Amino acid sequence: MKINLTNKVILLTGASTGIGRELVKKLANENANLAILSRRKELLDDLINQINPSSKIISYKCDVRDFNEVQSVYNQVKSDLGEIDIAILNSGVSYRMSESNFEIDKAREIFETNFFGVVNFVHLLKEDFIKRKAGMIVGVSSLADTRGFPGSGFYCASKSALTIFLESLRVELKKHNISVITVRPGFVRTPMTDKNEFYMPLLMEPEKAAEIILDGIKKNKRVIEFPFLLSLMVKILKILPNGIFEYFASQKPKPR
Repeated sequence: MKINLTNKVILLTGASTGIGRELVKKLANENANLAILSRRKELLDDLINQINPSSKIISYKCDVRDFNEVQSVYNQVKSDLGEIDIAILNSGVSYRMSESNFEIDKAREIFETNFFGVVNFVHLLKEDFIKRKAGMIVGVSSLADTRGFPGSGFYCASKSALTIFLESLRVELKKHNISVITVRPGFVRTPMTDKNEFYMPLLMEPEKAAEIILDGIKKNKRVIEFPFLLSLMVKILKILPNGIFEYFASQKPKPR
């Protein structure tokens, strides 16, 4: 049986662009009450004006890297909308880096956003959810969590850490009747992937990605991964011997 999202209070980070933006549109059609978060609040307000929703949607400026700001916004969301039913933790950043342009500040930003940006919210959510013995945490990872792809080492590592953390959390919180869903998209056309200079196989539009994620949430799937063919390919890559993977990974990528 699918979960009915009508009147559910849903918190969504990274809501201003890409997959997050499309999820806002689709969740509004489900008549959910939304708390949408981003560092760029003006983009959220423009989106709300475009949707003209019948349900309640409130925008919040929030940098997920800053725990004090996360805590303040989290408390404000509960004051405005009531207890949170579902949290979709979608914020993410990526920078292409290799040994020739290694930047420690960008490396920290990737982990602070992609991993600790989720941990900051989980720290608050789990206490409320455990008390109520209900709730759902949806963490958006990536199929890039599989191996260390050249030029994307920090991004892959951050998503790998997130996937493993969510898996552990799923086991720990199950006894409290709390669902934990891991989302593992492939390449999706977003401002983040627009910067990639290499060919991205099976590139998907954000509208389609949001549709798949929403369907998986309503079905309460443990893991939502797509597209199928790319998911299968990375499973094969994962079991390749290291030497074979390193040979293929060292080849010059096909340009866009």
